[in-house]
Amino acid sequence: MATIILPDTNAVIAYFDNDAGATARFESAFEIVACSPVVGELYYGARYSTRMAENVARVDAFVAVNFLIECDLETARNYGTLKAALRKKGRMIPDNDLWIATIALQHDVTLMTDDAHFRQVDGLQVVGW
Repeated sequence: MATIILPDTNAVIAYFDNDAGATARFESAFEIVACSPVVGELYYGARYSTRMAENVARVDAFVAVNFLIECDLETARNYGTLKAALRKKGRMIPDNDLWIATIALQHDVTLMTDDAHFRQVDGLQVVGW
């Protein structure tokens, strides 16, 4: 079955760093999609880095070749539902990661990450590298 991968920020950074496992996962995916929270985190990291121009250009190039999933009203509603459910279970995760998980669930794509806390989210398809 063809897999559509939504990479978390750490996955994109590993890919940028030529990590063999991340590169193999990217290359074996049917499609790579990006989402607004990940792209925002990437631009933040790039602008905060010592090689700002180079890193901003890498993010620009990544966004240029991958479909960008943006947040909409349905995403916001799903985010609220997911955050409330996790809070009731006492299994909170960082807010940006909640947005990323929400988008992955909403669009039925597989999240690529090495953050274990994403496994707290019921129904979320997660792969590492």
